[in-house]
Amino acid sequence: MRQELMSLPKGLAEDVSKNLVMVARLIDEDPEAAYAYSKIALRLASRVAAVREAAGFAAYANQKYSEALAEFRAARRMTGSVDLWPVMADCERGLGRPEKALEMAGAAEVHKLDKAGQVEMRLVAAGARRDMDQLDAAIVTLQSPELASNSVQPWTARLRYAYADALLAAGREGEAREWFAKAVESDKDGSTDASDRLAEIDGVEFVDAFVEDDEDDSDTVTDAEAEAEVDDEVEPQDDVSVVDELDDEDDDIEDDDEDEDDGVEAAAESKEDVVKDDVLLKEDDDDDKN
Repeated sequence: MRQELMSLPKGLAEDVSKNLVMVARLIDEDPEAAYAYSKIALRLASRVAAVREAAGFAAYANQKYSEALAEFRAARRMTGSVDLWPVMADCERGLGRPEKALEMAGAAEVHKLDKAGQVEMRLVAAGARRDMDQLDAAIVTLQSPELASNSVQPWTARLRYAYADALLAAGREGEAREWFAKAVESDKDGSTDASDRLAEIDGVEFVDAFVEDDEDDSDTVTDAEAEAEVDDEVEPQDDVSVVDELDDEDDDIEDDDEDEDDGVEAAAESKEDVVKDDVLLKEDDDDDKN
């Protein structure tokens, strides 16, 4: 790749290389970001095979199989290499064309692949068989000297895992368990979830104690909140009763005031009547005198 980039002006080569580095760093953790960097590199140097290959893998990681296949084909035309043949066949699977992938698996280009490439091509071919519901054929496709070998190679864990998964899909659980266990033994970097699949077959269920504690704490808080809600519902009732009592006292005071007012009015009326009576008596006396 460095040699290919040397064909570019120095400043441009540095810019392209920085974007390619970001593609490599992010393609597993953040495929979308890696894809964005690959598009920048592609815009800067589309005639560099390494750039087309990186763009193809970034598109492949984002399941943009048609775009990935176009980039891989372009890179292959530029270099004449067959290294990308297996991933090109897998793009055909992604596009819903497993028959085309099987056709590529039987092509002459496969014999030019190194051992890792041939194993990868076998995995793709088995996947294509499964896409076509040919489970027994998929199992036979994976049976190979590489599968039977006791030596651990970079592809060993994935090959054993694919074989175990095909056996399980065919209902051969006992054999599947055996090969999942072998996949666990060879999977030193945890590239597969073979240990989880093995535990699933054995009926082992992992429980996170910290999660349970959090759930218990959340339940306790919920109970406390429920009690607080109950208290809130009761307290307003007490407040209402107090208000009612105060209202009753106000009513009594108003009644007392009304009674006092009535008494004063009555006394005034009585006094007025007495004054009237005195005036009448006085008038009668004056008449008698006359």
